[in-house]
Amino acid sequence: MHRMRAKGRKSLLSAIALASAAALTAISVALPATAREKPPSSDPLPTVVLVHGAFADASGWNDVSTRLQKRGYTVIAPANPLRGVTSDSDYLKTVLATLPGPIVLVGHSYGGAVITNAATGNPNVKSLVYIASYALDANETLVAANALGGGHNDFAEHLVIRPFGAGPTDADAYIDPTFFHDLFAGDLPMNQTAVMAASQRPAALATLLTPSGTPAWRSIPSWYLVAADDHTIPPEAQRAMAARAGSTTIEVDSSHVAMISNPAVVTQLVVEAAQK
Repeated sequence: MHRMRAKGRKSLLSAIALASAAALTAISVALPATAREKPPSSDPLPTVVLVHGAFADASGWNDVSTRLQKRGYTVIAPANPLRGVTSDSDYLKTVLATLPGPIVLVGHSYGGAVITNAATGNPNVKSLVYIASYALDANETLVAANALGGGHNDFAEHLVIRPFGAGPTDADAYIDPTFFHDLFAGDLPMNQTAVMAASQRPAALATLLTPSGTPAWRSIPSWYLVAADDHTIPPEAQRAMAARAGSTTIEVDSSHVAMISNPAVVTQLVVEAAQK
């Protein structure tokens, strides 16, 4: 009797073990792969820093920012002071110094001059992206860069100079609101550009004639979007700057504000730069 009870107990334990094993197998099959085993963690996405140019503010990046955030990127669009190439670049350097990990630095218009100087010497900046902007060379001014490639426009003829805001030895420059739509944002609705003209932020006049420093594009890979219908920076000058910097270049039939009129294209270019 004792031997039979022991044998029965052993059979019962074996049955329990088999049932437990079957249950664990079923659970394992039911769980998704991510629950069964953790894949190795991938590198973090870079932080994207969007720098606006003159006669504008950071809101011009809103559509691009939204698209990048939906893709998982951390986005910062600081206010560019627009007081001078050197001081604006120094300000951006202090912003970049607070950011850990890799950075993709994007500049529009005059913002290109700022990122060109601010990124120099910062090992975290992995890519530069120029959106219809100034990829200046050493000792080059914005006025000189506008003449590259033989292009020409009458943008400077429609600036309004007001002797306040920039200090006793300088002046503020605005785009004449009458010409704002045609010069700056010809592919946007008139009612939208009327608001942009009324709220434009001026640049200190001295920014046009201040020589640039050592360009970051000499050591950092760059991407460039040429706005083919730009009446602010001649497309010919944009192509010349992009070629000189060795930038990966695309061209879009756009006004100067390509990030507003073509946000999907601009976003894709930034993502390409981030992935490289």
